[in-house]
Amino acid sequence: MLNARMKNILRELMALTSPITGDYLANINQVTSRTTRNDVKNLNAIISEYDAQIHTVMGKGYQLEITDDHQFRQFLGSVFNEGVSDNRLTPSLPEERTAYLIKRFLLSNSYLKLDDLADEIFVSKSTIQNDLKNVKDVLQSYNIHLEPKPNHGLKAVGDELKLRFCMAEYIFDRSEELGDKLPEELFSSLNKKDMDAVLNIIVEEINDNDITLSDIAINNLLIHIVIAYKRIREGYHVSLYHTDFEEIAEKREFNVAERIVKKVQSAFGVTFPEEEVAYVGIHLLGTKMFSVTGANDEKTISHLIEPDTYQLVEAILTKIEEKMNLKINWDQELIMALGLHLKPAINRYKYGMNIRNPMLDDIKRNYPLAYEAGIIAGLAIEEHTGSEINENEIGYLALHIGAAMERRKMEDGPKRCLIVCASGIGSARLLYYRIKSKFEGKLDVIGTTEYYKLDEFDMDNIDFIISSVPIRANISIPVIEVNSILGKQDIENIESFLIEHEQSIHEYFQPELLHFRKSFDSKEDVLQFMCGYLHEKGLIDDEFLDAIYEREKVAPTAYGNLVAIPHPISPQSDETFLSVCTLEYPIKWEDQPVQFVCVLSVKRNSMEDLQSMYELLGQIIDSPALVQNLIKAESYDEFLKVLLR
Repeated sequence: MLNARMKNILRELMALTSPITGDYLANINQVTSRTTRNDVKNLNAIISEYDAQIHTVMGKGYQLEITDDHQFRQFLGSVFNEGVSDNRLTPSLPEERTAYLIKRFLLSNSYLKLDDLADEIFVSKSTIQNDLKNVKDVLQSYNIHLEPKPNHGLKAVGDELKLRFCMAEYIFDRSEELGDKLPEELFSSLNKKDMDAVLNIIVEEINDNDITLSDIAINNLLIHIVIAYKRIREGYHVSLYHTDFEEIAEKREFNVAERIVKKVQSAFGVTFPEEEVAYVGIHLLGTKMFSVTGANDEKTISHLIEPDTYQLVEAILTKIEEKMNLKINWDQELIMALGLHLKPAINRYKYGMNIRNPMLDDIKRNYPLAYEAGIIAGLAIEEHTGSEINENEIGYLALHIGAAMERRKMEDGPKRCLIVCASGIGSARLLYYRIKSKFEGKLDVIGTTEYYKLDEFDMDNIDFIISSVPIRANISIPVIEVNSILGKQDIENIESFLIEHEQSIHEYFQPELLHFRKSFDSKEDVLQFMCGYLHEKGLIDDEFLDAIYEREKVAPTAYGNLVAIPHPISPQSDETFLSVCTLEYPIKWEDQPVQFVCVLSVKRNSMEDLQSMYELLGQIIDSPALVQNLIKAESYDEFLKVLLR
């Protein structure tokens, strides 16, 4: 009913209450404005039957209006349920074709010819050959390669364990419910009833052994047991190194895996070799396992974090603090959360298991600062374990870190001030209520006093003083002098203090470091131009660009919404700065279109509080309308007006 472009447009329109420009939607889909207008027209014709309409707002773009939520929800249900089977969904975008081809190669026991694949999805052989580059990159990350055979085609070949991990990752959309929605080709030998039987065995065993698993963990285990069953029936078996097998066999999880496998064997009449039991054990090791009894007792939970894991958590938080100064390294809840997360995660890293993170794009867009801290955490883990950490796992680490950052904000609470006045109680109360009304929620006024009674107050509970008289006494906290009748300048002075002496937008964006509406063909061209310019200005050295590429290798810095914020993997400059280049047309930044590039460099060994700068960048990443207006700016003044507005 809807093509992929329409789905993208609908998703974007649903995500925002303000209008979205046609240019933005065209960039998202990498098509012309004319194609976008046609897509919107066709989409409108479909959704108008379900009490929804896309309006054109003059000079602003498109906006979705839903008049009957119930009807529209029914429509959305039909959209997401349509075309689950490959036979009914022809992939059109490059990433869809890549996913389709990965499925085909993983599911085929014979060689596949490129001509046949091209006919299946109605594209040319040259298009398939281009898509194969992406397919090979994905498979290579699992140490799987495509083996060619003359006159026969290509076949996916690799370690059986890695083939299964890749199948679990790419054949399933784990956001869908399990059961009858699983691809028919994979589960032709197992019907819904059999799937439920396996699920019941898993649930029964984990309950009997006082093990707590999340729904996602149970679904993952179900998926992997069913894959194992299918592959055994076809004569394939997992091979584990002997040392790995010995190590797994000693663990408690191996006994639970044995019981699960025995029940599956008797239910389906297949024999799982001992290595297969170890394979199920790996998946149990790759989940959060702890006894339900006494799990909330602090002493019990602390036993779950082994000394090695605790040391790793400390190393991670020390590294994050050194590089980002977030002041979260003593957060006990974070230490506990990372400890419990990392214990099973280390097993996943060790055995090359890739847990899909459906929230990854949202995490990057909405919590860019936490995501950067996740990158640092991932590098610290690699340093300590020797295992490479992928983006999915970095996203999960970022969620824990982001939660700690929010806690810190909440704990800080509003700043507390004392009002000092000399001209009588009436003017003191007037000042008190004026400040209370102006700074509701941002400022806690704990009281008023006359100057001569100032020493009666406990200064430890006060962040600063607002005074209508000069204070000569030598006190340890800041004083803001104001007029008895609070004026505009007085309010601005208090505001600037409340945002922790935050640098102004003027300071973040220097006119000589902004480049407007340039034309480049690639990410490399943009970075070469920007870093060359910064080098001429004496702001960076020769190693800066290499450090940016090193960071890009870990994970691309394109955060969605046409924004990329490249930066070196560790601080390289003598001062903190931002340099921006907007582009006439979007370029490809890995798999994302990008039109707003901001090079960020933080000063070496910096102790400055950059929270407000990070928050500003976060707002840019999060606002399509803001990005569109910044891209249109042709001068420093226009650029600043957009930001200040």
